[in-house]
Amino acid sequence: MPYDDSPPPTRRARPLSVAAALAAVCLTAAGCGGGQEPGEAGAASPRPGGNAATSTDPTPTGKQPEPAASTSPSAKPLPKGPLSGRTVVIDPGHNPGNRDHTREINRQVDIGTGRKECDTTGTATNDGYAEARFTLDVSHRLRALLEAEGARVRLTHDADRPFGPCIDERARIGNEAKADAVVSVHADGSTVGNRGFHVILPAGVKGGGADTSKIVKSSADLGARIAGRFARTTGSAPSNYIGGNTGLNTRDDLGGLNLSTVPKVFVECGNMRDPKDAALLTSASWRQKAAQGLADGITSYLKG
Repeated sequence: MPYDDSPPPTRRARPLSVAAALAAVCLTAAGCGGGQEPGEAGAASPRPGGNAATSTDPTPTGKQPEPAASTSPSAKPLPKGPLSGRTVVIDPGHNPGNRDHTREINRQVDIGTGRKECDTTGTATNDGYAEARFTLDVSHRLRALLEAEGARVRLTHDADRPFGPCIDERARIGNEAKADAVVSVHADGSTVGNRGFHVILPAGVKGGGADTSKIVKSSADLGARIAGRFARTTGSAPSNYIGGNTGLNTRDDLGGLNLSTVPKVFVECGNMRDPKDAALLTSASWRQKAAQGLADGITSYLKG
């Protein structure tokens, strides 16, 4: 069956309700009580077969979803809105060209708590829809929504380079932009039956070039608000395999978080290896909902 590729119309982020704010607070508290989940064999999520940079993810075949209609920054001045004067950096996980540059992306970089691959290929659905394509599509949609609210938006990459950027450079882009919030968009590669989304928060890390002490609390707030709005807008439940059903997971082994000096989270929007989640991730209308959920959470955080 061809992938749903129609770009649905965007809408403006909705205002934060009192009930939603309370839900976000509860979600934060629940996340703080959870233990650390097992680590994943990739930049941000479990990848079958070990190191994602050399994984056996299927080569994309057949018709692939194309990016949303608006894939480049608007040349017009940004409208005045609730996010005017705010800067958001969107970090589309991986790069479609990574699989053609495995030597380069396998290069080790410092992440503060150790060393890790520059980047990875990411995962894919069983039908070959690559995570890197998904993350770019959602990121384009998210950018359009945030710019409509007046935010200055920067992407860490837009498939405009052969591979990467490396995870340390991704963090540096957000830092140098003095971003008010950074969101790294991903999709997971776990096993069948594992479903739902989760938001990865930075742990308290200090070592090498990493010091997250000033962003742990603010990142947790950002993550909780995104988790609450994402669930409400997409209808997806929090992960049933990571985060104790809170939709939140704290980690200290991701360079993109360890090296950030501004509030930052990773969002695993669903599990590409589960057929039911994959049906959502390959739907253009659901990807628009995912972007709206992210935008609502970001807007709530920046207005809070």
